[in-house]
Amino acid sequence: MRTVRLPTGRRPVGADRKRSTARSTFVTARRPTDLLFTLFGDYLLHRQDAVWVGSLIRLLEPLGLSEGAARTALSRMSARGWFEAERHGRNAFYRLTARGRRLLEEGEARIYAPDWDRPWDGRWFLLTYSIPESDRRLRDRLRDRLAWLGFGSLGNGLWISPHDVADEVVRVAEELDIVDHVECFEATGAAFSEPERLVARAWDLPAINADYEAFIQRWAPAFTEARDRAKQGGLDPRESFVTRFELTHEYREFPLRDPYLPRALLPRDWAGECVAHLFRVFHDLLAEPADAYVDTLLAEAPPVPTPTTGAGS
Repeated sequence: MRTVRLPTGRRPVGADRKRSTARSTFVTARRPTDLLFTLFGDYLLHRQDAVWVGSLIRLLEPLGLSEGAARTALSRMSARGWFEAERHGRNAFYRLTARGRRLLEEGEARIYAPDWDRPWDGRWFLLTYSIPESDRRLRDRLRDRLAWLGFGSLGNGLWISPHDVADEVVRVAEELDIVDHVECFEATGAAFSEPERLVARAWDLPAINADYEAFIQRWAPAFTEARDRAKQGGLDPRESFVTRFELTHEYREFPLRDPYLPRALLPRDWAGECVAHLFRVFHDLLAEPADAYVDTLLAEAPPVPTPTTGAGS
C-alpha cells in the first residue's frame, strides 16, 4: 500500500450529515439556477464573454421561465459567485466569473468526452477524511466533489476509486482548505475482496443503468423523428433549441452519478456508452438550427461591454 501525501494545510475545519451519493430515481432538476447553468454551459460558454440580460430572458422564455424568475435566478447566482453583473447605462450584462467558468469547463469535459477507455491495473485509490460534526456544509461539499471525481463510498468516511486521481484530490483539498483532514492511499485488490463486490458496495450501478435505459427509451424515438424531419425539409430553429436544451439538461445529470469505471468493472449490459453516443449524435443533429436561433437573439442585443480588469475569481 502506498500513501499519497497531501500538502500541509493551515486552518481547522468542521462537520457533516450522512447522505447517499447515489439516487434511486433519476429526476432532472428544473430549478432556474440549473437552467442557467445549462444555458451557459451548452450555448454561451464559448460564444461571448458578457450577455445582455434581455437576451438571457428571451432565451429562457421558451423553456417556461418567466422574466421575474430569470432575474431572480441571475441575482442569486451572482451573489453565490458564479456570475457577475455589469450595468452600462440602462443595460445590464452578465458574465461568468473565473470560478463559474472553471465549473462549466470541468463539466464540459465530463459531459462531451466521457472516458471509458482508461486502462485499469488492479489498483485502487483510497481516501479517508476526518471532519468534525460542527461543519456539515463543508463535509457535504467534500462528498459532492468526491462523487464528481468518480469516488464511491464504502462507509465510515472511506471512499474508493479505480482511477489515479491524486492531483484532483490535492486540488479539492486545497480549495476546501482541508488538507490536514484527508489521507489518501493506493492499494491492490489483494488486500480487499473481489473487485465486483467492492463496486457493488461503492456504487449503485443497477440504478444508474436503469436510468440510462430510460434515457434511451425517451430520446431514441425523438432522435429518429428529428432525423427524418431533417432529411425531409429541415428543423425549426426554436424547436431545435428547446429540444437540445432539454436533451442536454437531462443528460448532464449522468456525470454527477456515473463514476466512469473501467470496462473491466462494468456489467455486460452497461448502457452508458450507448447513451453517450445517442446524446452526441442527437446533439450534433440539432446543433445548426439551435445555434442559429441563439445567434439571432444575441444579435439583437446592445453592444457587449469590454471585460473589466480583475473580474470575479
